[in-house]
Amino acid sequence: MNRPDIPTRKQSQRVLVPYWIALPVALIVWGVAPWAIALLTPRYGWAAGRPGLWNLLGLIAVVVGTVGLIWTMGLHFAQAPKSGIELELAQSYLLRHGPYAFSRNPMYLSELTLLFGWVIFFGSVAVLIAFGVACAVFNFVNVPLEERALQARFGEAYLRYKNTVPRWLGKTRR
Repeated sequence: MNRPDIPTRKQSQRVLVPYWIALPVALIVWGVAPWAIALLTPRYGWAAGRPGLWNLLGLIAVVVGTVGLIWTMGLHFAQAPKSGIELELAQSYLLRHGPYAFSRNPMYLSELTLLFGWVIFFGSVAVLIAFGVACAVFNFVNVPLEERALQARFGEAYLRYKNTVPRWLGKTRR
């Protein structure tokens, strides 16, 4: 006998994050966290508490990564339900335009570019280790999980996309 207050099927595991939270969280994770990690080890190339010229070159990668992250987040904001960003492996939409026409993972690429910029800027071994861990997690955990989920959700459409656009960067296959 089913009672109305007890669900008879599994409830959706989809979590929606309001837009106004997503960008500040990204800025904290990709801006404040590397600075805090950099405090764990000496800063190579720094003198008198200031970055050297070579360290400043890292800011180029920080800007490129930040622009890429904002661009990809903007594309997700435009496609996501009006109530917020979906936190699940396979979104309810498949992006294939903008940076997604050149890489199946431009958001991860942007995050790694940003983090690599912080490695150069801070000259920190601890941030370099964090970068290596992020590369490994993205490449061997996140991306394969997402690819399986996207293939299950979108089937042949995702396979066509996967066969024409490289995982990271490179020549587009036609």
